[in-house]
Amino acid sequence: MKQDHAPLEEIYGVNRWGKGLISVSADGDIVLCDPNRKNAPPVSLPGILRDLEQRGVTTPLLLRVSSFLENEIRHINQSFSCAIERVGYKASYRGVFPIKVNQQAQVVDRIVEFGLPYDFGLEAGSKPELVIAMAHRLSKDALIVCNGVKDAEFIRLAILSRRLGFNTVIVLESPKEAETVIEVTRELGIEPLLGVRVKLTNQVGGKWQESSGDRSTFGMNTDQLIKVVDRLRDVGLLHCLKLQHSHLGSQVPDVNDVRRAASEACRYFVELVREGVPLTHLDLGGGLGVDYTGEKRAGENSINYSVEEYCANLVETVAYAMDDAGLEHPVLVTESGRAVVATSSMLIFDVLEATLYDAPDAPDVGPDDHHLVSDLAAITGYLVPERIQECWNDASFYRDELRALFRRGAIDLRQMARAERIYLSLTAKIKAVVAVSDMTGELEEQLEKVADVYHCNFSLFQSLPDVWAIDQLHPIVPLQMLNQTPDRRAILSDITCDSDGKVDKFILADGISRSLPVHSLPEDSKYYLGVFFVGAYQETLGDLHNLFGDTNVVTIDLRADGGFDLLHEQEGDTISQVLSYVEFDPADCVAAFRKMVDEAISDGTIKSSERKTLIGAYRDSINGYTYYE
Repeated sequence: MKQDHAPLEEIYGVNRWGKGLISVSADGDIVLCDPNRKNAPPVSLPGILRDLEQRGVTTPLLLRVSSFLENEIRHINQSFSCAIERVGYKASYRGVFPIKVNQQAQVVDRIVEFGLPYDFGLEAGSKPELVIAMAHRLSKDALIVCNGVKDAEFIRLAILSRRLGFNTVIVLESPKEAETVIEVTRELGIEPLLGVRVKLTNQVGGKWQESSGDRSTFGMNTDQLIKVVDRLRDVGLLHCLKLQHSHLGSQVPDVNDVRRAASEACRYFVELVREGVPLTHLDLGGGLGVDYTGEKRAGENSINYSVEEYCANLVETVAYAMDDAGLEHPVLVTESGRAVVATSSMLIFDVLEATLYDAPDAPDVGPDDHHLVSDLAAITGYLVPERIQECWNDASFYRDELRALFRRGAIDLRQMARAERIYLSLTAKIKAVVAVSDMTGELEEQLEKVADVYHCNFSLFQSLPDVWAIDQLHPIVPLQMLNQTPDRRAILSDITCDSDGKVDKFILADGISRSLPVHSLPEDSKYYLGVFFVGAYQETLGDLHNLFGDTNVVTIDLRADGGFDLLHEQEGDTISQVLSYVEFDPADCVAAFRKMVDEAISDGTIKSSERKTLIGAYRDSINGYTYYE
C-alpha cells in the first residue's frame, strides 16, 4: 500500500507500455498521441468523452482509434521491408490478418484499406470468415489464407473465388481434408491454390504454448505430410501446392523461440522442395506479441523483443536456411493479428460508487460496550511505525473476536456497528503510516486485501472476457486527475451480479499489484477509467452474463490540429436486442406484461389510470441500454 514516489504519470507505467500512443498531459489527463503526425498536439481522452457525451454517446463505450490501427499495419510492413533490404532477401513479404482476432466490420474494413499499399491480406478460419474476406477488394497480390477445419462447401467457395482473381490458399490440415479438396476440384474442374500445414515439434513458451509443438491441434505430422504429398502427386495436383504453413505460436514471449521455430519450419520447407513440391510461399503463422505490461521481458503478458527485431530474425533465419540449401527465397507470410489490432481499442467506463474499507473517524466507546471494543479503540494509543505490524495484528484479532461474539448473540447490532467503524478508522490510520514508510512484505500484502471496491459501469464477461477467463492483463488507468496524488487503492467490480466480475490485478510502474491507485471520487463529475489494448479478441469473445450486451462503440481518427473526427458510431445493445439473442421475443414480453396489467385492473389491484405509466415504463426499459444510465 506504500505510495509511489515516482512522478505521478509514472505510477501507472504509462511511458513503459504506452508505445508513444498513450501519454499524460500536464493537467493530468490521459491523452492520445497521433503516431502518423509526430508534431500534432495530443488529444485529451476526457475531452473526447465530454464531446461524445454532448453528442449523446455515453459510457461504457469501446473507443477505436483508426490512427493507431493504421500505424501498426505500417509499422509491421515497413519493418519487414527494412529487414528484407538489409539482409538482401530476394523475395517479398505478404502479411495477412486473421479475422478471428477481431471480426468487427469497422475493424476489418480499415485493415483492408490501410493494408492495400502493402498487399496485406486476410486469414479465414471458417466459412463466415471466408465470406467476409471475399466481400473486400484486396490488392491483386494479397492473399486469403484459409485455415481450420473445412467441409466441401468451404472448399468449393474457396476454389470458386479464384475465378474472381482472389489468391485464396486452401491450407490442408489433414489427409482427409486433402481428399475432400480432390473431390471438389474434380467436380468444379478448377485447379485450387493449396498450402499444407506442418506441425512443428518446437514448443514456444508463454500462455498459449499449447498452440505450438507436436501436440498442437492443427496441422500434420511428418508421416501425414508425406502421404498428402504422394496423394497430390498421384492425382496430378502437386503443382498446385505452393505454400507451407507452420504456426510458430501465439503471443510468443521470447524471441529466441521465434528463431528456433522458424528454423525448424525452414527444414520442412527445404525437404518438401527436394521432394518435388513447387513451394513459393512460407507462412510462419502468428506469434508476434504485444508488451501489455511494458516490462520488455519474456513473460505471459510481455515480450523481450521489438517488432523490428521479430521481423529481422524471421528474414535472417529463412534467408540463411535457403542459401545453405541452395534454394530460392520464398515469399514470407505471417498472420499477425494481436499485434495489428490490440493497441487500437480501449474500453472506457465510469465509476458508479465506492465501497470504502476504512473510515475517517471512529465513534466513542459506550459505557456498556464489551471490553474488546475498548481494547480495539485503545490501539490508537500505540499506533506508531515501530509497532505498526503489532497494531494490525491486534486490530484483526479484536475484530474477529467481536464478530464471533455477535454471531453468538453476546453483543447487539449497534455495538457491532461501533466496533466495525472503529476497525475501519484504525485501518485508515495504518494505511496512512504504511504509505509514507518504506515498509514492504506481509503487512503490505494484508492491506491489499482491504483495498476499496470501486463499482464500475461495465461487464467483465462481455467486454474483458480474457481478464476473467485466463488472467490476461491489460493496462488500466484513471483518465483524469493524474496531476494529483492518488489517495486510495481499489479493486474494480463490474455491474454484473457475480462475485467473479472483478479486476484485482493491475499493471503499475513497479510491477503487478493487487490493487489500483485511485482518487477519492469527485462529487461534481464522473470518474473515468480506461482499459487499454483490448482490440484483440475482447470484442468478439464476450458473453451475455446477466444479459449485458455490447457497449456503445465509437471509431475516431486523430486530427493534425489536436482534435478528432467521429468516423463511425455503433449504439450498444438494447434490452430488446439481448432478449432476442436468448430466444425471447420482445413483442411477446410486452404482450404478456400488458395482459398482466389488464388482469390487475380487472381484479381491482391497480387503477385504470396507472395502466399507461406501467406499460410505458416497461416499454422504455425494453428499448433502453443494458448498462447503467
